[in-house]
Amino acid sequence: MPAFLELSPGLVIWTLVNFSIFAFIIAKFAWKPMMTALTTRETAIREAIENADRANAEAQNVLRESKEKIAAAQTDVMNIVRDGKVQAEAIIKRAADEAEVVKQQKLTEATREIERQKEDAIKELRAEVSNLVVDATEKLLGRTMQGDDHKRIVEGYINELQKN
Repeated sequence: MPAFLELSPGLVIWTLVNFSIFAFIIAKFAWKPMMTALTTRETAIREAIENADRANAEAQNVLRESKEKIAAAQTDVMNIVRDGKVQAEAIIKRAADEAEVVKQQKLTEATREIERQKEDAIKELRAEVSNLVVDATEKLLGRTMQGDDHKRIVEGYINELQKN
């Protein structure tokens, strides 16, 4: 066996003495600071985990609230769109109703204007017919008619024309 692998009783004793002194020094001077450091580290890790859990819970709450707000906003948008459609339909109906009223007014005005022009044309035609009748009567009779004769004959002819 090689020399470094052989056990010698003196070497074993010195190794045990060295180890005991080292363990005593560690226990006396380094144990408390190491335990304090480990405790501090354990506390820091525990607080970090708790903070992460709190942050996760808060993020979950924010996510839930955001989803609720998005759902509410979508509902509001759908309501606004629906109301907009209803208002647009109402405006279109109102415009159609107003157009119908205007159309009826124009039609009534046109009908009145046609009636007025018809009456004017009839009056002009009566006047023209009465003048023609007077002229024809004067030529037939060879004399000028007096106001009453003229009026009576013209009204008679006009009444006959209206009957036909």
